Amino acid sequence: MIDYPGVLAGPPRPSLVLRPGMIVPGAERYHVAGAGAVLIEVEAGDRLTVRNLEGGQPCELVAFDRTGRSDAGLLGTKANSNAAGLKALLLTGDASLRSLRGGIERRGLQLAGAEAVRFFDASTPAGVEESFLVARDGYLVAAAPGGPMLIDSHDTVTPLAVTLQRAKVRTPGRFELPDPLADPVLDLRVKSKTAESYFVKAGDYIQIIDVDGRQCTDFQCFSARKLDNGRDLPLDVTATRSLMGHAYPMPGLHAKYYDQDFEPLVEVVQDTCGRHDAFALACYAKYYDDIGYPGHINCSDNFNRALADRGVNARAGWMAVNFFFNTGIDAHGVMYSDEPWSRPGDYVLLRALTDIVCVSSACPDDTTPANGWDLTDIHVRTYSGQHKFSRAIARRVTPDSEPKMTQETAFHSSFAKHTRNFIEYKGYWLANSFSKEGPIEEYWACRQKAVVMDLSALRKFEVTGPDAEALLQYTLTRDVKKLGVGQVVYTAMCYEHGGMIDDGTLLRLGQDNFRWIGGDDYSGEWLRETAQKLGLKVLVRSSTDQMHNIAVQGPNSRAILKEVIWTQPHQPALEEVEWFRFTVGRIGGANGAPVVVSRTGYTGELGYEVWCHPRDAETVFDAVWEAGQPHGLKPMGLLALDMLRIESGLIFAGYEFSDQTDPFEAGIGFTVPLKTKTDDFIGREALIRRKEHPVRKLVGLDIDGNVAVGHGDCIHIGRAQIGEVTSSTRSPILKKNIALARVDATHAAIGTEVEIGKLDGHQKRLPAKIVGFAHYDPKKERPRS
Repeated sequence: MIDYPGVLAGPPRPSLVLRPGMIVPGAERYHVAGAGAVLIEVEAGDRLTVRNLEGGQPCELVAFDRTGRSDAGLLGTKANSNAAGLKALLLTGDASLRSLRGGIERRGLQLAGAEAVRFFDASTPAGVEESFLVARDGYLVAAAPGGPMLIDSHDTVTPLAVTLQRAKVRTPGRFELPDPLADPVLDLRVKSKTAESYFVKAGDYIQIIDVDGRQCTDFQCFSARKLDNGRDLPLDVTATRSLMGHAYPMPGLHAKYYDQDFEPLVEVVQDTCGRHDAFALACYAKYYDDIGYPGHINCSDNFNRALADRGVNARAGWMAVNFFFNTGIDAHGVMYSDEPWSRPGDYVLLRALTDIVCVSSACPDDTTPANGWDLTDIHVRTYSGQHKFSRAIARRVTPDSEPKMTQETAFHSSFAKHTRNFIEYKGYWLANSFSKEGPIEEYWACRQKAVVMDLSALRKFEVTGPDAEALLQYTLTRDVKKLGVGQVVYTAMCYEHGGMIDDGTLLRLGQDNFRWIGGDDYSGEWLRETAQKLGLKVLVRSSTDQMHNIAVQGPNSRAILKEVIWTQPHQPALEEVEWFRFTVGRIGGANGAPVVVSRTGYTGELGYEVWCHPRDAETVFDAVWEAGQPHGLKPMGLLALDMLRIESGLIFAGYEFSDQTDPFEAGIGFTVPLKTKTDDFIGREALIRRKEHPVRKLVGLDIDGNVAVGHGDCIHIGRAQIGEVTSSTRSPILKKNIALARVDATHAAIGTEVEIGKLDGHQKRLPAKIVGFAHYDPKKERPRS
């Protein structure tokens, strides 16, 4: 009998690919920021669902028919509100609503007598949804209204999610373009597999939009003046990369693209994708010939055709900025590529630095995943330079959340009087250093006198409700039940396997009222997810945009703030606030700007953080600045802060800890009271096991020499690598190079001689010795003073 091999029955199954954030066909998702609104075109039969993401946020829906008249019947219901919330938002003049105002005007929507359907309130739990069936074609404005949050309250505004299930599924290429950022000068569609050239005046803006998502576009430009003189010098990515020191420019200090004369042609103003190609040419005929597709249409030939009448010489292969291409160079020097990260409506906004001739393509590559195996269009808009657009990149808390653009903090204008050196830090522009002083002088001011710095990028969450304490007791490592009203505790937050999510401080404002302050938006998501999973009666709402803060640090910080902070008799006076305590007060007197002042910091010195609503930031800063001048107060940036926190043994996310690091390995084992905290908490079993069987330990290093050491540098004993540097600095006060490092527990004893590897780790070594940390004031006597 013949023995036939086993056969898998049936046809092949499609590849299983998980793409967070990519929703089912026919569905569209819109993010309504707290104190924000969006405009959506709707059609009869569409189903609209509004989800209260964090809870406690009212919603207003204002529907308009095709004539622009307000009509709640379009949603199959009756109005119950005069749309006061939306109207108040539009009167604020907030720049984030500029596009919405333009969209309302272009469509002739009549707001004056508009009425709304209002639902949800301050007690609505997170995750609650309301749905509506659209009866007729028209337009819909969805708003998340609200006013400023009181400093010692929790009435923050939070986002809503709107999902629209289309009755008629829109095919690729028919996604609705987002509204223009302003009135366009040029509205140009670059059809799939083509390229178009266009002229842009100096100072004007260029918005390059991925209409349907995962579609790449090559961009090139030339100085119009040089073209008139017969010189066709294109933007040069190699010159740009050399001058900027980055793989590709991004908004901020390193934003410009140059030609071979080193003349800047354009700068990046906004970027919602953040992943592009700066390593390869636009696709060219020889590429397709060599992989077996002779005659395949390509971007380089398309460029040549589009530029033929612009005085530009044809090229076999065009160097270009390859927006939305997902390529890079790996650790072995090999170029790799995969699907783009861009989603429908993602864009890059550029500003022309001189008169330029531009060309943009919609890449025709259907032989690789470069365009997601689906070729679609690119859209180009230009705007007058009379408009002003803030510099921003987009961040997503989770892969399926909506992008959030970089913001200026409420204190930005105050610090901008002293520096132009701002860098993007977790969604905000923070001062890096100051023109007059510089990092070293700022450092010494903190150690000897006093400094003020902007820490508004810290993430704040209001945790309230009868189960607030229970949630925090279960999700944080510290014993929250021991925390009294007016007290602050530093703690870790861990996953089940013991890896850290975040570290931060927790303030108790009342029996069921807490404020969690951490470094990562996801810590708030984790709290909310855990509360929903357990069915706890608690709201976890972001207040990051409702509460900004400065840190006043240094030996003179108490003397400065004593002159500024007024408190009521039932609140501690500034000089009575002990370490890790806070008080609620006002600036200057009983009618001054309200503030919360906590005796906390990140410098290893006596210091305070002053928290206020953004509307009061300028008042708060000016009062502190004026009072501080006789005491030697100076502004301080992130460069000086990094030196201070490394000397003081204060850890930083992504350096000393990650989700692969537990609190013991991160050097903050004191935040895990396994013997005294009798309640269970997430990660407890794993942390017991990890503590009893440690693998790695965070240590200090004294480095013998002044050669710079960086994050990730390997540490060796002989040939074997036994750890890596997490942070390093040249300490001004200790007069030597120091580092924090994570090493194998076998070699973690103080006094152990090690070597830090440079180059490949073997060809260059720096002698070092393991020491205790913190290097400076290990008993924390200065912040306690």
